[in-house]
This record gives sequence, structure tokens and C-alpha cells, in this order.
Amino acid sequence: MTDASASPDMKPRRGRGLLRALALLLLAALLLAAGFGAGYFYFANPLSPAKDVLRLIERTSEAEPAADPDAPQKVPRPTPERESFVTSYYQFKEPLTTNLRASRRLLQAGIGLSTQYDQKVMDNVARNEVALRSDMLAIVGTFSEEELQDKAGRDRLAEALRGAVNARLQQLEGFGGIEAVFFPSFILQ
Repeated sequence: MTDASASPDMKPRRGRGLLRALALLLLAALLLAAGFGAGYFYFANPLSPAKDVLRLIERTSEAEPAADPDAPQKVPRPTPERESFVTSYYQFKEPLTTNLRASRRLLQAGIGLSTQYDQKVMDNVARNEVALRSDMLAIVGTFSEEELQDKAGRDRLAEALRGAVNARLQQLEGFGGIEAVFFPSFILQ
């Protein structure tokens, strides 16, 4: 009797256990897929940071109220296309120290030169620094203390130095090329 009753009961139990195992496996796969989907949605940013910022800017510009049509409007202007040159600078290592005309005071001035020509001009300045310093000392000695008290006097001194430097470079190298003279330091003592 146990054989007859055991056999019919065993078949239905095997089928139910297999179905239950498949259902649990399917439920686990479904929960796993839902977890991956939620993680991707939460952590993945399909936009780059730059695109995300642009999106935010567009959203705020749409939210702004419309401008008054009668108010003046900004009109973009095209950028002029002109050739620009690189400015090169040369600064003498030692400042010039000389006395001024009709004065007991001394001037100690750092001298810097600039050009927009090529490096050859600055190479010429470096090669002829001794002659240029001598000419600049002679020019500075012709100015009085009163003439160098204001910016206009210093501008006249810079222009005189530029002329002297260009004249010496023209004489020695065949070309001047110095466009401006600067005073990184200017001390009257």
C-alpha cells in the first residue's frame, strides 16, 4: 500500500517544486534587473557637465520675462580682423645712475625697451649695450630735476632716449626698431 500511495503523490510534488524553483529564479532575475535599472537611472548622467550647464542656462533664459520691445537692444558687433604683432621687451640689468643738469641730486632709473619687430632688434640691443648705456647717460644728464618731476617730463625723457638708442643702432647695425622706452624704476636721490 505504501508503494501505490507513494508513487501517485511523488509526481505532483516534483512538478510543484520545479515550478516553485523556476518562479523564484524568475523573481530573482526580475528584482536584479529592476535594481540595475534603478542604479543606472540614478547614477548615469547621459549629459556631459558642459551640456548639463548649457541645459540649465537655456532653462533659466526661457524662464526670464520677455524684454520690452521698445527698450534698446544689444547688437553684437563683429570682431575686427586685423593683424596683431607680438611685443618684445628688453630690460637693462643694471639701472642707469647719473647726476642731473644743474643739480646735486642723482637719478637712478631702470630702463626697458620694446619693439614689435623680430628678435634681431633685441639681439642688436644686447650686443651693443655698452654703447647704448653711454648714449643714454649723456641724454639723461641734459635733463634738470624740475623737468623730471611730472609725467610729461618723464615722457620727454623716454622719447629722447628712444631717439638716441635708435640713432646708435642705426649707426652700428643699420636698423633701429625700438618703439618705446619704459622706466620700471625711477628714483631721484
